[in-house]
Amino acid sequence: MLYHLFDFLDSQFQFPGAGVFQYISFRALAAAVVSLLISIIFGKKVIRFLQRQQIGEEIRQLGLQGENLKKGTPTMGGVIILGAILIPTLLFARLDNVYVLLLITATVWVGLIGFADDYIKVFKKDKDGLRGRFKLLGQIGLGIIVGSAMYLSDDILVREFVSEISHTSKLSELEFTDIKSLNTTIPFFKHNELNYNDIFPFFSEQISWLVYILIVTFIITGVSNGANLTDGLDGLTAGTSAIVATVLAVFAYISGNIIFADYLDVMYIPYSSEVVIFCMTLVGACVGFLWYNSYPAQVFMGDTGSLSLGAIIAVLAIIL
Repeated sequence: MLYHLFDFLDSQFQFPGAGVFQYISFRALAAAVVSLLISIIFGKKVIRFLQRQQIGEEIRQLGLQGENLKKGTPTMGGVIILGAILIPTLLFARLDNVYVLLLITATVWVGLIGFADDYIKVFKKDKDGLRGRFKLLGQIGLGIIVGSAMYLSDDILVREFVSEISHTSKLSELEFTDIKSLNTTIPFFKHNELNYNDIFPFFSEQISWLVYILIVTFIITGVSNGANLTDGLDGLTAGTSAIVATVLAVFAYISGNIIFADYLDVMYIPYSSEVVIFCMTLVGACVGFLWYNSYPAQVFMGDTGSLSLGAIIAVLAIIL
């Protein structure tokens, strides 16, 4: 929202300093700082609220040493992470960017699935939570949405340049074509790219998009549940997610920069640099949450956080 506001002020009134919001680096840094502050400052308030509501973790008795030490620790702390991601994203990212909209959709969609699971566990006292088939159905639904949008949206394109690119190249003079492509970046393949049409050559190009959507759905479902399984030790999921988000922020910046993308032989994806802002909000949210989730954990993220983090990381990887 702030981008659009200051863009309007700059274009209409030449508002001093408004032009700084045009820079990805400024908005990404600001988003990371705000995300960190939200998770740290409001995290304590959320934990106290959860404690007052007696929203604590129930322990499955497995006969392990020290397992009961975790009993009563507030769970559903994933709402801290989700709030610290969504608020700075809405403030600093361009809300007309298709990639940002996909990431917001994934965050809210899987966040609601995880919240429903935690709600059943805590308030209904059902340790099994939301039945697996309903979780799976929700993840498959998100996979279909993301896969369809990636294939059908006219705003999601890969740019191929005809003329040679160098650090002295002027963008206005470069010849290029924007195409819909089923190529994906995979190391060790020719030009680091694999075309989904080549996976099953006996399929015609007219139905290759179905294969693509199936693979996207599999990735989102697998990574989302993988992050959920990882959420076992204090700080483990939040810590690893912060590292992954940092790397994906670098990938997003490279893919959205003509010179770097050409030099490192990766696909140039127009407007994907806006994803850097979302990645940095994810880093800030995870690092801030670690303040309360590192050993000994004061709060657990629950499925609200772990399922969402996995789905977000999967969608980020698919976009990039």
